Amino acid sequence: MTEQSAWSFADDRGRLAVADRRPSRVLAYVQAGATLWDYGIRPEGIFGSGHDGAEPDRAKTGTLPLESVDYRGAGDDLDVDTLLRGRPDLVVAVSYGHGQLYGLDPDTAKHLEESVPVVVIDVGQARTLDRVAERFAELARSLGGAPVADAADELHAARRRLREAVRTAPVNPRVLALSPAGQEEAYAARPQMWPELRVLAELGVALVSPPDGAGVNWATVDWEAAAALEPDVVLADIRSNAVPLDEVAAPAWEPARRHARTVPWNPEPLCSPQAHARFLVLVADALEEAGG
Repeated sequence: MTEQSAWSFADDRGRLAVADRRPSRVLAYVQAGATLWDYGIRPEGIFGSGHDGAEPDRAKTGTLPLESVDYRGAGDDLDVDTLLRGRPDLVVAVSYGHGQLYGLDPDTAKHLEESVPVVVIDVGQARTLDRVAERFAELARSLGGAPVADAADELHAARRRLREAVRTAPVNPRVLALSPAGQEEAYAARPQMWPELRVLAELGVALVSPPDGAGVNWATVDWEAAAALEPDVVLADIRSNAVPLDEVAAPAWEPARRHARTVPWNPEPLCSPQAHARFLVLVADALEEAGG
């Protein structure tokens, strides 16, 4: 490969991916693939993480046309031959701050990079959501994509509406983000560790933090402790590895269930303006109902 390559992109590991021509057959981690689709880039295939199963998790796929995008599987089902079966000419993966390809065994990732160019976007807690979104937008543009018309305006309007919902509420509703683990306990998010939750805090949302203790991103709490945080709004993890909140029958959680509004939350968010706007509107709706 020479410096005259027709396409190149510097990823968040500081590595330059290069190709003779602009890639057109993109294999992507599901979060990345769904985000790129919002810019008009249809991946030829997607793959999941160890949290996923034999079918794609609809909480993560956004508006991807799954009938025409091959799902390679996840976890132990992923090997180099499986990943390459659609003859991708680019792989787009994500990492959580250490450069490792999330969802892939390190040995599998190593052999994959020996076969096809790989771009890694860092979606870890050290990044702002705006910066993650900016990087996906840069990658999409390099692949021939473009933002949806008025998507940026839609996001600005959603931010204004959420800020206004906070400002006009008689009492700022308390918002708890959690992932139900079962009938005995839940994982309560530490808001400062999640780029999307930090955006809510910046817009004035009163995010509830679980007690200090073990767990960097999540605190493991029983349902009595979760209810004691007195949420008015619950951002409930809707990924397939989480127990649906409405299936939690713990008596200690019942008062919170009756009182709190619930907002579906994907902790692996799509990073396009329109996807972020949709989430902010849902939060604003819940705040207005809780504060009304």
